[in-house]
Amino acid sequence: MRIEKRTIVITGATSGLGKGLKEIFESKGDVVIDISIDSEQYKCDVGDYKALKKVFDDIYLNYGEIDMLITCAGYGLSGAIELLDEQQTKKQFDVNFFGTANACKYAIPIMNKKGKIIIISSVNAIFPVPFKAYYCASKAAVDNFARCLKMELARSGIQVTSICPGAVKTNFSKNRIKVYESNERYGKMIELSTSFTENADKHRMSSDHAVKKIYKICEKKHLKNRYIVGNTFKMLNFCSNKLSSVNFVDKACKKIYCKKEK
Repeated sequence: MRIEKRTIVITGATSGLGKGLKEIFESKGDVVIDISIDSEQYKCDVGDYKALKKVFDDIYLNYGEIDMLITCAGYGLSGAIELLDEQQTKKQFDVNFFGTANACKYAIPIMNKKGKIIIISSVNAIFPVPFKAYYCASKAAVDNFARCLKMELARSGIQVTSICPGAVKTNFSKNRIKVYESNERYGKMIELSTSFTENADKHRMSSDHAVKKIYKICEKKHLKNRYIVGNTFKMLNFCSNKLSSVNFVDKACKKIYCKKEK
């Protein structure tokens, strides 16, 4: 346990990776503040920017400067682009992108000059898949937002990174909003794609393993632009950057996820 306690704010710390990170930081002696829709500390929908601003104002009033912000809050949506409801797709960005962006916006003015901003994105920011277009797009937006923010804060002393975890064994996939509505264009492809994802649980890394990897990244003295968590996706990223083209990767994803019914 450290002698000096840090103040760490985590969005979405009541489940999944956020919960695991909260537990490990607290075990090291840090003060962890949770912002989430089920939080016992600050119950807030991060997509509600006015409520989120009030939360950060209150955090500063009660805790002072923030040493680290980790944005884990998010949710998933799957379905065919043309058949998804506009309100659902808007919420996907309100939570995943604007929830992250606004948390950073409100944290920066009250952050320690040697603070860190850890933005949890996804490998789907790098490897998009069909029938998860809005989720992938929101995570790609978050990943690029982190890169821009890192450049903007370069002279401030505040470090920023984007972490892209691969498939992790959490309830995230189970809780994802799944829209199976289809038409003659897709047949059973949407259902088959979702089933493929749901049945891949045995290939996912454990939540404990992912949390430990992310924690080690958070504690690095100097943060890189982006980290990928998961050896399979690290290899795929290397191959896509060095050995193949975007066109090849997209074709591979289409072959895996756009299966025709037998």
